[in-house]
Amino acid sequence: MLQPAPCPGLGGWHRQPGLLPLLLALLGISWAETQLPQLQEKPAVMPGVLSRKESFLLLSLHNRLRSRVHPPAANMQRMDWSESLARLAQDRAALCGALAPSLASDPQHAQQVGWNVQLVPAGSASFVEVVSLWFAEGQWYSYAAAECTHNATCTHYTQLVWATSSHLGCGWHRCSVGQAEMEAFVCAYSPGGNWEVNGKTIIPYKKGTWCSLCTARVSGCFKAWDHAGGLCEVPRNPCRMSCRNHGHLNVSTCRCHCPPSYTGRYCQVRCSMGCVHGRFREEECSCICDVGFGGAQCDTKVHFPFHTCDLRIDGNCFMVSSEADTYYGAKMKCQGKGGVLAQIESQKVQDILAFYLGRLETTNEVTDSDFETKNFWIGLTYKTAKDSFRWTTGEHQSFTSFAFGQPDNQGFGNCVELQASAAFNWNDQRCKTRNRYICQFAQEHISRWDPGP
Repeated sequence: MLQPAPCPGLGGWHRQPGLLPLLLALLGISWAETQLPQLQEKPAVMPGVLSRKESFLLLSLHNRLRSRVHPPAANMQRMDWSESLARLAQDRAALCGALAPSLASDPQHAQQVGWNVQLVPAGSASFVEVVSLWFAEGQWYSYAAAECTHNATCTHYTQLVWATSSHLGCGWHRCSVGQAEMEAFVCAYSPGGNWEVNGKTIIPYKKGTWCSLCTARVSGCFKAWDHAGGLCEVPRNPCRMSCRNHGHLNVSTCRCHCPPSYTGRYCQVRCSMGCVHGRFREEECSCICDVGFGGAQCDTKVHFPFHTCDLRIDGNCFMVSSEADTYYGAKMKCQGKGGVLAQIESQKVQDILAFYLGRLETTNEVTDSDFETKNFWIGLTYKTAKDSFRWTTGEHQSFTSFAFGQPDNQGFGNCVELQASAAFNWNDQRCKTRNRYICQFAQEHISRWDPGP
């Protein structure tokens, strides 16, 4: 099998006629099965830089292959071309596949961009054929086991079909490795994929009927003539709501602007209160406590927990409750332990939590059976004064993963849950619903825990 290696270049629109079929034969794939329409030779403006037509064909190939996964994908997103990602890919190809030091040392970049890199002998394969080889790794990937066959490589395949990767950019470059002339083929994906839990890569997509688990942000279903299935894409949905208590509806944002003393997604909540060791949030009618204090008015000294986390993601600790409560009851319980209801601010955290809860749903025994759903509260509520959903800490919700048709709960669903029936994408729900919940502890909280004897 061809192994990924760092090297610049996208060349190879010409190829030696015999090498790629031989490589495919070694992979156990017939040439007829993988031969796809070839990119036409066309001089680029700069050596190694993809032309607009080549970029379009690579993007179309990615979307075509993503529509052909087996089992079918319920939440596979349609990819769009990104010139900024293409520049990153070209820069990496120019380094013969090595990651530039400035990018390698940037943790924000590492979380947002995924990579497929392939180094082959010069002239032996085109970019289309290399991408086809990446997809062909899927024959060794077991979706049911969420793992690759022993001694095989599947990471190119899983990144190529990672459902939530929505932007693509590619580049190539010819370079020398020792005495050999090689070509590097590089594609960059955003958001990246191949997230791991306990050293094991989670599944790249949710299986099911095509487009049946699209999120609200990409709830349209795109299907080209050469696609086997549909891909989730940005929808075109009108506002379907009204505001209470003389609130004003902004039709361009589909949000209510509330009069003084009212809050909530539909201006349905009236509020007032004071905090001892913390700050008051008028939009939520509640306190945000200083580290070390809890309770509704932040007047209780917290005894920090010292038990292990259910999950650690990028330094944060996530604990999944075995009991159920209303949204504000769950918020107070997390706050009483020195944390907050979970804040999901990246696709990485969403993917890992959804995977973990999906496995937990069939194995975990709930100690308090008095709950109404199999869903989990997170720390997101609609704030009319800010005209948006906000996290408990007051931060703006920049990342979103609402399920198809959500948010939709006409004046009552101002609190957000991870919905089991929608692959743990988000749903706005009545705050009085009794759900289980997820508490999150940042490093500043964890550092104050008493490890005990």
